[in-house]
Amino acid sequence: MARFTANMMDAETGSGNHYEFDGPDDLLDRTPVRVIRHFMEIVDRDLLPREHIDYELNAAMKNRAIGIVTAMGSMILEKGGEIPFLVMISRKD
Repeated sequence: MARFTANMMDAETGSGNHYEFDGPDDLLDRTPVRVIRHFMEIVDRDLLPREHIDYELNAAMKNRAIGIVTAMGSMILEKGGEIPFLVMISRKD
């Protein structure tokens, strides 16, 4: 297992949060969509355990040269409402 960081910005309010999480050593070798799926499963299970979330991706891209995945989309809350976001994920060194 490797350690990763995710910097997530709420596109509506501009507030940002920094998260650290574990993932497989080859996580950043996977497609950007799979990297985001791994992170969102952790958000749903561990970071927001009281409310199930789903998400919709508008774009996900990977910069192989610097090892970062960037995505834009919306978290869809079970109780209603959407939170637009921008997230950047990289390996923690």
